[in-house]
Amino acid sequence: MIASTKGRYALRVMTDMAEYGKDGEFISLKDIASREEISEKYLEAIMKLLVENKLVLGHRGKGGGYRLVKKPDEYTVGEIIRAAEGDIAPVACLAQGAQKCDRYDVCRTVSMWEKLDSLVNDYLDGVKLTDLL
Repeated sequence: MIASTKGRYALRVMTDMAEYGKDGEFISLKDIASREEISEKYLEAIMKLLVENKLVLGHRGKGGGYRLVKKPDEYTVGEIIRAAEGDIAPVACLAQGAQKCDRYDVCRTVSMWEKLDSLVNDYLDGVKLTDLL
């Protein structure tokens, strides 16, 4: 698994919101973009993914912006990366919803890939957003 810019930026955005989001206030996209040095246009695409995956709530208009849906210690790095990246399986045959490979039953490497997939997901799911603050 190689985290793309989208996944890395999603983590930066979520840590920024955890640090600066107080009392359920909405944080403007402009403020996040400025602090994190991410273009607003690219940040919009990331925020869309985070909203679609119900990790953040967006509000338009005066006083609008984004805020976390849960407390920062209730988020895992794994769920944030999966929201931004999609499936993070190391090989296509282990991706969520993938059809079983014709060679699955005789594949000499599948158990190694399954273990790697488990290690990566268990590790990322064991790191809380607050651990990054």
